[in-house]
Amino acid sequence: MTYVSTVTRAEGTRPTLVRGVVRVRSADLLNDAFGRVREEVHSVVDGLSPDQLSHRIDSRANSIAWLVWHLTRILDDHLADVAGTEQAWTAGGWAERFGLPFSPAATGYGHGSEDVAAVRVDSGDLLTGYHDAAHDLAVSYVDRLTDPDLDHIIDERWDPPVSLGVRLVSVVNDTAQHVGQAAFIRGVVLRST
Repeated sequence: MTYVSTVTRAEGTRPTLVRGVVRVRSADLLNDAFGRVREEVHSVVDGLSPDQLSHRIDSRANSIAWLVWHLTRILDDHLADVAGTEQAWTAGGWAERFGLPFSPAATGYGHGSEDVAAVRVDSGDLLTGYHDAAHDLAVSYVDRLTDPDLDHIIDERWDPPVSLGVRLVSVVNDTAQHVGQAAFIRGVVLRST
């Protein structure tokens, strides 16, 4: 039986065909997942005004702008941490471009209603530009990983300790959930206009 891979790959990588079966590296699957989140981020933000991006269903709800900023901060923060690199947020000047009233280390974790309201953007291009920069760094790092790399323990504060693979899947899960929330809000916003 032959399996056809629909996994998208960073330039230069190819699945291996072994005895009629396409072998895909774990890194390819992770990068495919990050790519799907990226596509959805662009879909969610596309064509919305600054007011629509900042719309909150009620006073304690998150906005699309905050959700996309937060999910990108998590992607950027967590991948830079495991890669041992500087985050796109600071290295690429995104913190200054956003001009948010938070520490450059803030990722949105623990934010309250006033913090959510503070995340306003002049255009969706700022959100997608930052997401693309963080995504590119993440994909570049993940593409260099081998399957045995994913077993490496990176955080012993948990029981069981967290491996690199588990951390990467956690980031995929978190970002996918948040972009799904943003997509729901987009639907509400578009139905009310």
